Amino acid sequence: MAGTSKEHRLSQHVYATLQTLSCSLVEGLYLREAESMQELLCTPSQHRTDILAWICSSICPSLTKKLPSLRSKGPNSLSQELLVFGQEMMLCRTDDLDLITGQACPLRQLCFMEQLLTLVPGSVGPSGDSRAGGEGLLKELFCPEALPHLRQALTPTLNPWPSDIRGASKGQRSLPSKPRGEEVAGVTALLESTHTALEQLHDQCVFLRGEEASPSRFSVCALRVAVSDLAQMMSVFSRVYDTDFSSYCSRDPPSLRSHTHIFSAVHRLLTACNTELEVLRQVSEVSVCLSDTVNEVHSDPSYWRHGHRHTLSTQLEDLTKRYTEFLSLHHG
Repeated sequence: MAGTSKEHRLSQHVYATLQTLSCSLVEGLYLREAESMQELLCTPSQHRTDILAWICSSICPSLTKKLPSLRSKGPNSLSQELLVFGQEMMLCRTDDLDLITGQACPLRQLCFMEQLLTLVPGSVGPSGDSRAGGEGLLKELFCPEALPHLRQALTPTLNPWPSDIRGASKGQRSLPSKPRGEEVAGVTALLESTHTALEQLHDQCVFLRGEEASPSRFSVCALRVAVSDLAQMMSVFSRVYDTDFSSYCSRDPPSLRSHTHIFSAVHRLLTACNTELEVLRQVSEVSVCLSDTVNEVHSDPSYWRHGHRHTLSTQLEDLTKRYTEFLSLHHG
């Protein structure tokens, strides 16, 4: 009876939330009994699937464009897409298809729908507080009762010294249970063992060492971390490619293989690219130097014949003038 009562309360809350959000799929139903609401929300039907698709598209509006094509492919395609969406929202697992199709127990289905509805903008929680934009969470965090805990969480403090040592540092008197010499020796031994453990840990973490200490050392751990990050990024990209880009491109998404010739080819191409960039940089530097030299020759005066200083342009004009005069005299 207790389980049935909880299912009825959840059914009424989910149905009321759908009405508050102006869901067109529940308009005109006028359900009054909790059993009827539970039957609508938990019995496998196309109407229930459409309600679940409406909730998901309200959370992610980009999903609305994909719904017609998914419905044309069949009910399984739509159910699989809604399952993937629920998994991305971290509300279900990959094997929870029964939550989407309505074959799970009513309590699980209703809890799943309630959690989805809390993510819809403008939704209202069971206690009546608005969940949009995390206002309810902000109110709880910044209420006067929670402010001391919030400040402590934002500025945590850790004092490793015993209470009697802290009291002695503040001028308070305390009666230690051990002699002062033994206590100091114990603290010293603890600090030395901690320092030794930190040094051993630092030696094991190769990626913490600077490039100056080992400039030519190859780090297998760093490569393993890089390959792991690459695999995760490629899996995420494959997921985004399958959901958003597969309809625009006929090629398969890239996959991580164990062949090394791909990395060798990429390394060779990158090396060639770096060489060409270095050559272009040197050519640019030489061009700048030549331009400066030419400008200097044109602008700076130099000694020519008869001990006179002239710029190159002035000397060229003078030579041109003399040559013109020579031609005029020769033809005349």
